Amino acid sequence: MDDQDPGQRPPGALPPPPGGSEPPPPSYPPPPGSYPIPPGASYPVPPQGGYGPPPGGYPPPPQGGYGAPPEGYPPGGYPPQPGQPTAWGVYPAASWGQQPPVPPPRSRWPAVLAVVVGLLLLVGAATGWGLYRASGLGSGTGVGRIRTLPPQSPPAGAGQGLDVQSVASKVTPAVVDIDTVLESNGRQGQAAGTGMVVTSSGEVLTNHHVVQGATSVTVTIPGRSGQHPAKVLGVDPTADVALVQIQGVSGLPTVKLANSSNLSAGQPVVAMGNALGQGGSPTVTQGTITGLNRSITASDPTSGPEQLDGLIETDASIQPGDSGGPLANASGQVVGMITAGETQGFRQQTSVAGYAVPSNTAAAIVNQIHSGRTSSDVYLAPFGYIGVRAQDLDPRSAAQLGLNITSGALVVGAVSGSPAAQAGIGQGSVITQVDGSAVTGVRSLGSAIQTHKPGQHIQVTWADQRGSHNSTLTLANDPAIP
Repeated sequence: MDDQDPGQRPPGALPPPPGGSEPPPPSYPPPPGSYPIPPGASYPVPPQGGYGPPPGGYPPPPQGGYGAPPEGYPPGGYPPQPGQPTAWGVYPAASWGQQPPVPPPRSRWPAVLAVVVGLLLLVGAATGWGLYRASGLGSGTGVGRIRTLPPQSPPAGAGQGLDVQSVASKVTPAVVDIDTVLESNGRQGQAAGTGMVVTSSGEVLTNHHVVQGATSVTVTIPGRSGQHPAKVLGVDPTADVALVQIQGVSGLPTVKLANSSNLSAGQPVVAMGNALGQGGSPTVTQGTITGLNRSITASDPTSGPEQLDGLIETDASIQPGDSGGPLANASGQVVGMITAGETQGFRQQTSVAGYAVPSNTAAAIVNQIHSGRTSSDVYLAPFGYIGVRAQDLDPRSAAQLGLNITSGALVVGAVSGSPAAQAGIGQGSVITQVDGSAVTGVRSLGSAIQTHKPGQHIQVTWADQRGSHNSTLTLANDPAIP
């Protein structure tokens, strides 16, 4: 560990934001490019809200750093408290970045990595996605089959232009705001996304990552006062699709899903959503379809890298919080559900390319949930729940933790009082086995859990800096499913 006083700024270093917090130690460089120095000032003026970490975060000291950062800290993290050479300490009140107990708007930002030929996009750091999925054989929702409609031609006399307001007026009455509460390591935070009403009784189509790991879900409906409690009915994490039921409502307007199999590049589209999680009337933007059948690896601050295939690509501007929102054609029919965006540049939030799950894919998953059939990809409520947030273990994290293991699910957060927390599984633990079967990462951990129902028992093996451990966990009910 660096023995220098972390309170002494080296030449060129940045000051902490107003309100103060310890600055990074001398071995931490300022963000690339820094900020402009005003005339007569010896240090830059901090931007509103404090300085954010550079892409990839501040590197740890050369001596090897302080171990794996807790959830919400940038890779490389913040310095430990004085006298705690291996601890991460308390998150600074004003901090060197935005205080992130849990990030607000839910979407695949700040970036995605596309794996289509010749396309390489910026990848954001991941803190892992929570494993809150395990299927129980359900009896179905009792709702009829969701059907996609043949695409309609634009209204006669519309000419070559796209009537954005006309499209929005047909779709937005069925677009809802989804707000969630998340908890990790004893801290709570809120997140926001978008959903589309697909049945008049209040079933809402959204992204899995919008509701993933939530301890509660509420929905704001256009034209109705207050927030309405909701519960998750089923999910397909591999396609990033979830179906949510608003409780105690009826007679709601619904979106019209169009058959997405005949989409073509250059076709005009309109994107709508709860941009930046601000609520109110949906943000509406227009663009075109720029690609089909795209494959990407996407991540956000609460989910690790996930491979998504068969997506629609669009140049319509989208932002965090739009996740789960509609991508509509010129006739006001929904052809896709917004799921990810690519940004360029530090702190940029508006996308230069967006990606959406095709309506045919989403409708098929909704119908499978309605049928009550589980599969290797589709899980029905109630879900077994151990209460961890995890990411795949990588060599750097294993080395920082001093663990002589090469694979597993690295826990970056645990919900207080959850089965995992009660067993002693916490931040920095690496789950390596469930019921004697190897866990190689978050996907295999999810697969190991999803065959069990709440109330059943699983045997979990994990390692941490104290050694190897084994315990029997009783699965709880997912709190997002009242």
